[in-house]
Amino acid sequence: MSVCAPNAVLAVSGIGKTYAQPVLAGIDLTLMRGEVLALTGENGAGKSTLSKIIGGLVTPTTGQMQFQGLDYRPGSRAQAEGLGIRMVMQELNLLPTLSVAENLFLDNLPNKGGWISRNKLRQAAIAAMAQVGLDAIDPDTLVGELGIGHQQMVEIARNLIGDCHVLILDEPTAMLTAREVEMLFEQITRLQARGVSIIYISHRLEELARVAQRIAVLRDGQLVCVEPMANYNSEQLVTLMVGRELGEHIDMGSRKIGAPALTVKGLSRSDKVRDVSFEVRAGEIFGISGLIGAGRTELLRLIFGADLADSGSVALGSPAQVVSIRSPVEAVGHGIALITEDRKGEGLLLTQSIGANIALGNMPGISSAGFVNHADESALAQRQIDAMRIRSSGPGQSVSELSGGNQQKVVIGRWLERDCSVLLFDEPTRGIDVGAKFDIYNLLGELTRQGKALVVVSSDLRELMLICDRIGVLSAGRLIETFERDSWTQDELLAAAFAGYQKRDALLNEAAPRDLP
Repeated sequence: MSVCAPNAVLAVSGIGKTYAQPVLAGIDLTLMRGEVLALTGENGAGKSTLSKIIGGLVTPTTGQMQFQGLDYRPGSRAQAEGLGIRMVMQELNLLPTLSVAENLFLDNLPNKGGWISRNKLRQAAIAAMAQVGLDAIDPDTLVGELGIGHQQMVEIARNLIGDCHVLILDEPTAMLTAREVEMLFEQITRLQARGVSIIYISHRLEELARVAQRIAVLRDGQLVCVEPMANYNSEQLVTLMVGRELGEHIDMGSRKIGAPALTVKGLSRSDKVRDVSFEVRAGEIFGISGLIGAGRTELLRLIFGADLADSGSVALGSPAQVVSIRSPVEAVGHGIALITEDRKGEGLLLTQSIGANIALGNMPGISSAGFVNHADESALAQRQIDAMRIRSSGPGQSVSELSGGNQQKVVIGRWLERDCSVLLFDEPTRGIDVGAKFDIYNLLGELTRQGKALVVVSSDLRELMLICDRIGVLSAGRLIETFERDSWTQDELLAAAFAGYQKRDALLNEAAPRDLP
């Protein structure tokens, strides 16, 4: 292997990886000191596999690596971290039952005589959290009590403690608010100034243009481009990623919007969801927008029976018939499906095969007398692999070996085998590349042509504006306004998202005791 360039911190040569089939082949890449290298490509292109090889989580089948001019063969993530190569993965590596401070310093808890020094731990945690804008959070808070976005920032903070020479960020902004994204970008600028090299993996091409100096594009496990970021615009990068051009508009096809299929009235739970009412018609896509923490996921969980409402009702059909839903099993029995935002924690059995995961919700069709017919299970899975364009070696491949986007397709494929009239999608394209997004958009269009009623929660306003017939905006737990297609603008949707918080803050200020003159 050739020696690293004088200013290079990391070099990989001929890196390849084969599972049931090759997922990487002949990767040659150099990372310069203090640069941000963007790494992008479709789901299944090999981005996560390459980053895991660099981070010590996966051993390459072929090829060599050098770090700071020396042979680099990490046997584990711990070895890579010991050398200063850190990785923030999409799957959070936190313990929910421990505090933020304990998670940050789990491998190096300050102690004296075998007892943890709580004061030193707290002060060190405050300093680490301040780097990523978590000043307002008590370091003694249990991680499990934080929202997903804040947990992501804790994970980033953990990886910035100590010497860090190479930082790999895998879809770091997928769960962050706009303010948290800006804090992350500020931190990236500071890290560059310190000489830290960053591999930034993302499908959000506008972010890559902001932070990266060079871009590397993977397609089908091979590098198709390593160039200065300034040489490409978003459209050109998409073409490189997917091998074809994609338009900015999508034709959802001819469909008939019918009578209401789902009617929600006065649904409430504590201060998370407050008196929310709306209806969704057969053949319609109803989008739900709002800031993180607005109550979007909580609303879907109430409809699905994953959480119990304090008040309100859910009705199905026309005329609307109120149904009692006190568990997800009852929701499924009434023909309601939920595609959760946390596919790894709530949607999949990662150690099981594609066939087993798709069969989970369809056991009556593939089993008899308590025994699974494996031929039927495999046929069922293959049908969805073909329909969803799931990149895999077949029904027997472990779901853990698939990319994030293909894992999401497995979750959706499971529900497509059931005859559900109402489908709730929570962030269905989060962490999914542009090509796969359009596959899912086309799928949603097909479902509406079948007369299904769809509710789609998304943090991407442009996505909702692209696919939805109507968009309801949640703010501070309340449905502030509902917009019809062609009558909304991005500014109006954003204004509505903030309106509930402004009203709440105004009421709190009025109720606050005032100092006497």
